[in-house]
Amino acid sequence: MEKKILVETSARHIHVCQATLDYLMGVEEGQHAELEVRAPLSQPGQYVSTTRLDIVGPVNPKTGKNRMIAGISILGPVRPADQVELSMTDCRTVGVAAFIRQSGDVAGTAQITLRNPVNGREVEMKEGVIVAKRHIHMTPEDAKEFDVVDNQIVRVLVSCEGRETIFGDTVVRVSPKFALAMHIDTDESNAANAGGKNPVYGVIVK
Repeated sequence: MEKKILVETSARHIHVCQATLDYLMGVEEGQHAELEVRAPLSQPGQYVSTTRLDIVGPVNPKTGKNRMIAGISILGPVRPADQVELSMTDCRTVGVAAFIRQSGDVAGTAQITLRNPVNGREVEMKEGVIVAKRHIHMTPEDAKEFDVVDNQIVRVLVSCEGRETIFGDTVVRVSPKFALAMHIDTDESNAANAGGKNPVYGVIVK
């Protein structure tokens, strides 16, 4: 029987570097802000923090006000660079171009402003807004079992009630630091009816 892969819905979120976090949190010079764990994630060492930020986009010509989405969680731990991961719908809401990229591949992507709603501090990101390319996290052992390699593109069948869906253009990401799981965004999850309370699994289509 084909081994199944847990399919998780990855909602909009933010990654920040230490310098950005320190400034937004307003810590004194020479000190560092720390993220507090709200809930662990499936990937080892990764977590949703208790800190939330607003993202501010360009001015909406109809209202004369900046488009924005409030209360987006920062995921920890801190990263080498700032990155905002949104769905296509989110990008339209906040008024920025949608670039489908793998995490970390942010060159030439949309800019946005991060705002701490508590103290009003802002950091303007010159680039870094992406729609994450759907992907599967695997260990090297998983990759051998599935007979795939890092950065290989595969198709995954996800069977949810009334919405059987095959997700093409799914990139395999292999690292000993990963745990086996496929990540799709909220638009993709809604399209496949995969956002319920019960676990969702997929199989790679040969």
